[in-house]
Amino acid sequence: MKIEVFSDFTCPFCYIGKRELERAIDIAGYTGQVEIEYKAYQIGLDTPKENAPALYESMAVKYDSTLEEVKELTKGIAMRAEEVGLHYDFQNMKTAHTEKAHRLAKWTKQFDKEGAYTEALMSGYFTEGKDLNEDTFLLTVIKDLDLDVEIAKSVLSSKDFSEDFDKDRYDAQQLGVESVPFFVFENRYGIKGAELNEVFVRTLHQAAEIAGIQPVLKMVGDGEATCADGECKL
Repeated sequence: MKIEVFSDFTCPFCYIGKRELERAIDIAGYTGQVEIEYKAYQIGLDTPKENAPALYESMAVKYDSTLEEVKELTKGIAMRAEEVGLHYDFQNMKTAHTEKAHRLAKWTKQFDKEGAYTEALMSGYFTEGKDLNEDTFLLTVIKDLDLDVEIAKSVLSSKDFSEDFDKDRYDAQQLGVESVPFFVFENRYGIKGAELNEVFVRTLHQAAEIAGIQPVLKMVGDGEATCADGECKL
């Protein structure tokens, strides 16, 4: 089953939606039968590439609000993140221009590391206050993935993989994607936003019918109260 995920590394609902999808795949019984392709979608095109402001400060300017007011705005998002086991640290988040992070993601794709790269960036950004504008952090992730740091440096300092980045933008336009996260299942069903888990589970089953796959039996319980070969476990 093929699922395309349009997202940005600094989108709080994208990380929540990612978790909901992963949980749904496990609950629905499709672990190991799903191919997830991440598609770049920038939400902060005007964000500075250097010396970007802290998230709260940026939000205060954007919404013409006080710091106290924007802190209240993020409480609901933080609570939603907690529901899927994510602990957002809005206090230490900085805004970021994610174009080069997305280009580097396209480079990691050829090594089947894009999923792990995406997880590392989102986790670092939302839970650890990492700065995605900083090459140092991006290259640390690359090193942790056992990929060539020197080649990654050349990707960051050039315009390599810009065509792949632009293609994702074109694909989003063709599908009418105007906000993220946006999930496309088997090029047939779409989910907009970080919907509840049951929505993902239901859509997975629908897409599985098109893909011609069946959920795998998932064992639950300890299996102690059983009988076999004329004997029963007591």
